[in-house]
Amino acid sequence: MDSRIARRRLLLQAGAAGICLLAPRAGRAAQARPATPPQTEGPFYPRTEQADKDADLTRVAGGTATAKGTIVLLDGTLRTLDGAPIAGAMVEIWQACASGRYNHPRDRNPAPLDPAFQYWARVVTDAEGRYGFRSIKPGAYPNGPGWMRPPHIHFRVIAPGFQSLTTQMYFEGEDLNLSDRILQDLPPAQRKLVVSTFEPVAGRNGEIAGRFDIVLGHTSVDAAATPELD
Repeated sequence: MDSRIARRRLLLQAGAAGICLLAPRAGRAAQARPATPPQTEGPFYPRTEQADKDADLTRVAGGTATAKGTIVLLDGTLRTLDGAPIAGAMVEIWQACASGRYNHPRDRNPAPLDPAFQYWARVVTDAEGRYGFRSIKPGAYPNGPGWMRPPHIHFRVIAPGFQSLTTQMYFEGEDLNLSDRILQDLPPAQRKLVVSTFEPVAGRNGEIAGRFDIVLGHTSVDAAATPELD
């Protein structure tokens, strides 16, 4: 069986179960680290429900085309400050397509939308706190005069017993990272926590892979008020 087909089947099976198991390296024990810093949600959080929100954003259910851009295999773990895995948490992402445009009515960017791209997705962490997505590297886009936002992926995490976290993940080595007002607003030590390294995947036709481990640092005031996950 072609390795790409096998991997896609694994993704879809995992997404259907609410658990993503993308790569063996996702299962490595993670050491405790500082809490992942929050970042602004931004104006383009998805407001319209969509039927297809599984872990593979490179294809839309019912379609045959693959999204434009560099395919990104992204996985990670969700843990507490002391390194314990957090199971059963919702990890949600949303992002621009390769042209730098969001599928959102408030995005006035004239760049074209990509009908083959899913734009947002959600999964549930497994017993070891693991999650994973297959997506594309988002394009940079203008965010006002003299400001281009670097490629980034928005994250929202909801875990029972914890305050929800909204943050953003950036790609290491992007020149625009150095001038991005949102990223640079973080202290240097915290910036490192939201910038991930991606490397080419051998034999995968230009695909890149990286991980983004998330640490939740605050429990909810009222754990019973934690939103129910769907």
